[in-house]
Amino acid sequence: MTAYTRAISSERSAVAFEELPKADLVIDGYYHSGPINNLRGEPLARLIPGAGNQGGFRPARTKGSGPVRLVALHSSGRDPDWPDVLDEQTGSFTYYGDNKTPGADLHGTPRRGNLLLRDVFDRTYGSADDRRAIPPFLLFVWTGTRRDVRFRGLLAPGGPSSNPDDDLQAIWRTKQGLRFQNYRSRFTVLDVPIVRRAWINEILTGQVDGPSCPRAWRDWIEGRAYRPLLAQRTTVVRTKEDQTPRDAEGRQILAAIHAWFAPDPHGFEQCAVELWRMMAPATGRTEVTPRSRDGGRDAVGQYLLGPAADTIGLDFALEAKCYSPGNSVGVREVSRLISRIRHRMFGVLVTTAHVDRQAYEEVRIDGHPIVLICGRDVVEILRSHGYTTVAAVRAWLSQRFSVSS
Repeated sequence: MTAYTRAISSERSAVAFEELPKADLVIDGYYHSGPINNLRGEPLARLIPGAGNQGGFRPARTKGSGPVRLVALHSSGRDPDWPDVLDEQTGSFTYYGDNKTPGADLHGTPRRGNLLLRDVFDRTYGSADDRRAIPPFLLFVWTGTRRDVRFRGLLAPGGPSSNPDDDLQAIWRTKQGLRFQNYRSRFTVLDVPIVRRAWINEILTGQVDGPSCPRAWRDWIEGRAYRPLLAQRTTVVRTKEDQTPRDAEGRQILAAIHAWFAPDPHGFEQCAVELWRMMAPATGRTEVTPRSRDGGRDAVGQYLLGPAADTIGLDFALEAKCYSPGNSVGVREVSRLISRIRHRMFGVLVTTAHVDRQAYEEVRIDGHPIVLICGRDVVEILRSHGYTTVAAVRAWLSQRFSVSS
């Protein structure tokens, strides 16, 4: 048995390369690349005729210069500066455009992906005829093996609770001292368990709402009604590896934060509050408690709910642990926070390290209302706000937080 054959047989429901041109697209289905690991073995070019074999944006047209009929979005998950994120619980997908280096106009990318995003989101809030001209987006992610991909769903631009300002944002980034813009877009994975081959064929002939069109896509065209695919998670206890940045620069970012506050670990408390506010922008007033009498809470505050004219505040207690990467927050520290949470409160624990498995299990299995923000989360929060390098994080720390010598 060859290595290629062994790879195919390891995924029970996978679709072989030879079968791709006729295959349906099943949620989380596995689609194999060719036996030769080069561009000729790219699976998307066979799954979606005309989609090509390179890039994140892979538009398919009926003719070379004709309108885009269908778009395959390929996310490798290997670009920490531009982290595409799928939230299975809400069906929301965040995708970054293709202007990722300085020196080009926002819409002047070679594959014109950002121009496509602009036009698509312009039509989203228009009439049914406007939305009928929007190509369906099909999301694929790299599996980490050869060029194999997994289908993650049918995407509609926007979302049930978003607005035009949220859906597509041009954000500034800096790379090697040079500034440039890129798009951050929001999509919704629609509740379509299987995208049938018959519908793909109809789309490529210009019949986006033909006989095989899924009901969820038809509803979106006619009334911009979103029916997201929601997948509630079972009890999650993340491993140490799941709580630690995968890439070397992410780990260096955590080390830089720990080193900054090493002379005065209590200084991390205000940083933890800022990180929480970045993650939960509806956070209202917060107060870092005095060191000598914090009552087991490093900060207290309110998370605001309701309309701006009549909000209510949900109280929370926050605990900050600036531990060196590799160390862990244990049962004692977590139990201390649990004991300080009163009725109708929740807790937030922010650490630069990870939470010990036993402590993590105690929180999740016993159902304690505590948000656990670990090392990987800290890095992802900072990156989502444009602090993507060690130098950028150090500049942010120096501007926001002073430490005692």
